[in-house]
Amino acid sequence: MDFRLSEEQEQLRDAARRFARERLPAVAEELEARNEAVPRELLREYAELGFLGVNVPEALGGLGLGNLEALLVLEEFARISSAVAFPVFESSVGPVRAIERFASPELAQAVVPAVCRGEKVVAVAMSEPQAGSALTDLATRAVIDGDEIVINGSKRWCSGGGHADGYVVYCRLSDDPGARGIGAVYVEKDTPGLSFGPPEQLMGFRGIPSSDLFFDNVRIPVGHLIVPAGGFGKLMAAFDLERCGNATMAMAQAAAALEDVLEYVQEREQFGKPIVEFQAVQLKLAEMQMQVDGARLLIYRAACNAQDGLPSILDSSVAKCYANEIARTVTGHAVQLMGGYGYSREYPMERRLRDAWGWGIAGGAIDIQKVNIAAAMVGRRFDQRR
Repeated sequence: MDFRLSEEQEQLRDAARRFARERLPAVAEELEARNEAVPRELLREYAELGFLGVNVPEALGGLGLGNLEALLVLEEFARISSAVAFPVFESSVGPVRAIERFASPELAQAVVPAVCRGEKVVAVAMSEPQAGSALTDLATRAVIDGDEIVINGSKRWCSGGGHADGYVVYCRLSDDPGARGIGAVYVEKDTPGLSFGPPEQLMGFRGIPSSDLFFDNVRIPVGHLIVPAGGFGKLMAAFDLERCGNATMAMAQAAAALEDVLEYVQEREQFGKPIVEFQAVQLKLAEMQMQVDGARLLIYRAACNAQDGLPSILDSSVAKCYANEIARTVTGHAVQLMGGYGYSREYPMERRLRDAWGWGIAGGAIDIQKVNIAAAMVGRRFDQRR
């Protein structure tokens, strides 16, 4: 067991770090102020430098590297802000991977290379007004009608809603109850019958557009079927990788907060000396370091243990749950240590705190991850309905 990164991995991480720190801080501030997504010209710059689809096969336009390499890049971008990192997230651990793995070769070739070139953004539409944590209660219906699929229903909390060019839509494709009736389809933004609600105004995640989606007799080619009814398990297997991305986004908020506050406490003086000289500050810094390192190692374990490129539900849920919790704790401590400077919107610390809370809600809430962990430990699923 070797905890050191390879030379190639270090080079990739360092290249992502240089670009992110030199190019993106001002962009992050602008996206936060305007609540707008990464502009398309910058997205193409990401692509030209190889930061989109890091772990996507070369045949589909990616770098063909592993999940760990993708997460190394994601952390460096997310240390700047969640918004500037979100395109990396979507292209490496998000819905694009479900298209790559489970869609027809024709659909995969039509979508995935365009994402890796920075020409297309793809989002996932899962949650509904009555189906969030209870995802198998979703009611959006897709019916195969000859060479078309007809979709009716609505989606909530879609990150990328109204902004993305295409959507991986979880829907009910048969009358079978629960998970057995669920599959997924791909829908382009400009498809007739698809409309969007107003942009969500969230506590954090500014620069990551979100809105409702409404499907009114939306017709798509049958070739846009990604997973048929009964494929819910496949979708969740791909989602285990997205959990690792979520964990990395959360951990990166904590890591960046720790980096900033470590510099601050060595410069800020009170009672005639830098505040790092006070034992209470030293203890807090040590706790924060342990938590960030622990989260990072759990994420790396999930990525390195992944079979067939997809991590286990146990590894991914442990990593996500722990990273989500420590991100809230570490960013909270950092705000407190920086006092008014941490609370001021002129500095990125309060933004990190707001985003850290969001990652513990997105992608499966913290308590749901704990249920997943317990189920994996005992080897069976728990029926929450009884």
